[in-house]
Amino acid sequence: LLSGPFLDADHPSWPALLRDEEIVRSRLSDVFLELVIDRERKVAFSRQADTGEIDAPVLLRTQALTFIDSVLLLHLRHALVEAEGQDQRAVVATADIAEQLSLYASPDGGDPVLANNRIEAAINKMREAGVLRVLKGPEKRYEVSPVLRLLFTADDVEALGGLYRAAANAGQPVR
Repeated sequence: LLSGPFLDADHPSWPALLRDEEIVRSRLSDVFLELVIDRERKVAFSRQADTGEIDAPVLLRTQALTFIDSVLLLHLRHALVEAEGQDQRAVVATADIAEQLSLYASPDGGDPVLANNRIEAAINKMREAGVLRVLKGPEKRYEVSPVLRLLFTADDVEALGGLYRAAANAGQPVR
């Protein structure tokens, strides 16, 4: 939970986390972290606790997202919400991701190789973070982890959209 970004039911520590939840919650609280467990989706993660006026140390690693990373996150979250609405797993194919992101990866119609590299790097970043899980089969397909809905909330989606709208209204390129 400290190295993140999350634990799910497939992790060997999941039963111990559920069994010892109060102890884990207490220990995380000692270092200004909050334990979040979604039993329905079978995922857990830690986040910075709201300490109010106290200047608490930040222990969790953060990773900066590029513009294309954030567009991919928005796309994946949309796919997840749609799939959950139909009570299905969210599955995306590399080809579909590339098609959706191609406009954003090379907005000026520039180098398609560079655009593909940006898209591939964004996909790899999501795989490394555990947001995308490789599915077996001849086609490159991924399952979107349900934890994305918890890590990247509707408020986060709205805030990101606001940033992009503000940049567009100011005539600033978003990258």
